[in-house]
Amino acid sequence: MDRRELLKMIALLTGGAVVGGEVFLTGCKTAGKADAGFTTANIALLDEIGETIIPATATPGAKAAKIGEFMKVMVTDCYTEKQQTAFTNGIAALEEACKKVNGKSFMDCTPQQRHDFLVSLEKEAKDFNTKRDEADKPKSEALEKENEKLAWKDQKEFEASPSHYYTMMKQLTLMGFFTSKTGMTETLRHIPVPGKYDGALPYAKGDKAWAE
Repeated sequence: MDRRELLKMIALLTGGAVVGGEVFLTGCKTAGKADAGFTTANIALLDEIGETIIPATATPGAKAAKIGEFMKVMVTDCYTEKQQTAFTNGIAALEEACKKVNGKSFMDCTPQQRHDFLVSLEKEAKDFNTKRDEADKPKSEALEKENEKLAWKDQKEFEASPSHYYTMMKQLTLMGFFTSKTGMTETLRHIPVPGKYDGALPYAKGDKAWAE
């Protein structure tokens, strides 16, 4: 699967542009903090969150792709400092919210409790991101008008307010899993070398999508 196509798919599934997506494509490092403050416990928690989003079935889930470690690298290398702060604060916020709902930490919840809790966060994230976009719109338009008066080299790029932390976690789970060896070779169908194009390739219901 082409990286740009993957980012489009993730944006469609999560209702917004992929945070750090352009940096992910170029491989450049952002001006974020070199140490975003991740701990071993954080990574273990993110593994379980990812596994709840993409659970193991007949094929491995997100945990097998070491999704927590992937999130750490992406947040450290591809997120701005504001985005990093929103993400790491979100880890604590998720735990606090889970304890309020289930009376225990996410790690201690049953698979069904984890699933139901993340479904509720999905709804919360959608509302949060909608309000964020509404609040950012006049700021973006004002900067656009200001830039019209400036030479290209002096124009500033608008930095949107960070997405809800769960949106970022879900986006990174999908991105990390479907670009991992596990996701590409065991979940998607994969041919290690280019083959010929066949526009009439037979398809059977239930066939896996192709990786590139």
